[in-house]
Amino acid sequence: MARIVVVEDEAELAAAIAARLRSDGHGVTVVSDGPGAVDTVTAASTDLVVLDLMLPGFDGLEVCRRIQRDRPVPVIMLTARGSETDRVVGLEVGADDYLCKPFSMRELTARVRALLRRAERFAADPDRVLRAGPVEVDVSRRRTRRGDQLIGLTATEFDLLAYLLLSPGVVRTRAELLAEVWGYRDGSGTRTVDSHVRAVRQKVGADVIRTVHGVGYAGADGAGR
Repeated sequence: MARIVVVEDEAELAAAIAARLRSDGHGVTVVSDGPGAVDTVTAASTDLVVLDLMLPGFDGLEVCRRIQRDRPVPVIMLTARGSETDRVVGLEVGADDYLCKPFSMRELTARVRALLRRAERFAADPDRVLRAGPVEVDVSRRRTRRGDQLIGLTATEFDLLAYLLLSPGVVRTRAELLAEVWGYRDGSGTRTVDSHVRAVRQKVGADVIRTVHGVGYAGADGAGR
């Protein structure tokens, strides 16, 4: 059972989302405003957040920024605005996925399952520490360091880097990364992979992920326990 926080100020929609997630066996807490969302997520262990963009108090982008400061938490952002700019901004502040209203509950629950499966992959080997040169990825604590510097990665950025460093030097196609990190099976959304790789390189260092032109990406050699 996952612990999920639903942040949505439309009471009817929030109730529908909560009911569907509870029917899947999850524990769900519903919050209707930005400040309450930050307090709820940071006060207790949370496995995933379903977050509306437009909220009272402050918006979902600010909520996402604040809850990602301490520990990466997977976030699915909901919005009535569907422009590419909105999606890019949402990803930049730490959202892992993006659903435009109206959406089907079936699609939402599929994406929730995909994000939770991704987290379970690393829980199977909780004590593992991955290294590539000066970069250290602590799987159990979900912390990334370069030398003595602690690096703040979003949940997706962390999982992307960890997945690549699990098999250093092995080239992964964009479609494979979408399937294994995001849980997408249709191969669409390759620009999402590129934008996240770019973000990881900006934060951790360009040398940690190698581009194989025309194929995909590989983690830097030298990773291990």
